[in-house]
Amino acid sequence: MVDLDKLGNNGAALEISTTESERAALAKRFGFLGLPAFSARVTVDRRPGGQVVVEGRLKGRIVQACILSLEPVAQELDDAFRLVFAENVAEEHDPESGEALLNSQGDAPEPLSGNMLDVGEIVAEQLSLTADPYPRRPGIKLEDVLPKPKGGARRSAPEQRRHPFAGLAALKDKPRRGR
Repeated sequence: MVDLDKLGNNGAALEISTTESERAALAKRFGFLGLPAFSARVTVDRRPGGQVVVEGRLKGRIVQACILSLEPVAQELDDAFRLVFAENVAEEHDPESGEALLNSQGDAPEPLSGNMLDVGEIVAEQLSLTADPYPRRPGIKLEDVLPKPKGGARRSAPEQRRHPFAGLAALKDKPRRGR
């Protein structure tokens, strides 16, 4: 946690290294099979106009399940990020559900409330965004994991598929009654 009221003119530089139990908790939180290594370097600077800029680089290694075979897939992480926060940023809400809407301006600042900034949570969120959402073991194809046809007999010619709207096409040609 960084107290923004005590942030000096030069900002703050943070080295974040994780313990085994913290990595296990992050892996569980984000559905990873493992998180053998994870660290980050982060700077927090106050800018004119009340903006706070958080910049950093995270490094590590995550292990996820392949989306096709469910076998472990490792991904090396080395990713930079930059977030801008500002006080008095009005969040837009959906009138029906009341949920917060994503800001249509990609570079618009995030809302900042209070004087404390949870840099650990920012780094954790960046970890989840950096992870491959569809990890796939190299060389594996969908055909490798699909069930094989029963009976073992292969058809020599491709099976003719019936068009899903074939029945409607037949009705189109019939004369209409009652008009």
